[in-house]
Amino acid sequence: MSSPAVAVDRKVTLIARTLSDLTSQSSGTVTDSNLQNTFTASMSIITPYDNTLVNGTIAQIYIDANSIAKTQWSKSAVIASGATQASLTAPPPTLAANTTVTSMIPSTLLIPSTYLIFSQVSYIYTAPVKYVLKSGVTLSDVSYTRPRQVTCVAYGGVPTSC
Repeated sequence: MSSPAVAVDRKVTLIARTLSDLTSQSSGTVTDSNLQNTFTASMSIITPYDNTLVNGTIAQIYIDANSIAKTQWSKSAVIASGATQASLTAPPPTLAANTTVTSMIPSTLLIPSTYLIFSQVSYIYTAPVKYVLKSGVTLSDVSYTRPRQVTCVAYGGVPTSC
């Protein structure tokens, strides 16, 4: 892997960690505006590389008493060419609300009756010189954090209580 690819891969990891970390520090409820700002700030980490190639998702996951993990809410974002703010988009179907995601969670984090903030980030990296890497390769990472100031983080009225 080339030096720029390694640098981008590390930045993708930082973006994933920042998305989940900032969201987990919320004081109870997040709005579209909060999420847009969180995505914009996190995706700026990719600089000086092209931020339009970043795709991020944040989700809150509830692990029930039987250790079954389900997405409660999720939101994705991208930055359009020439834009200074991230645009919120629909999450991938694998993270849609009320989707079982137990297999995505490390077993050590499957603690009954708890919440997790999950983030995933991908970046399509294309080498500046296409000698070794002739087409783009997707670099991605995920991060898990627990809500810090509250039991859970509500978005759009979900959950109604924690």
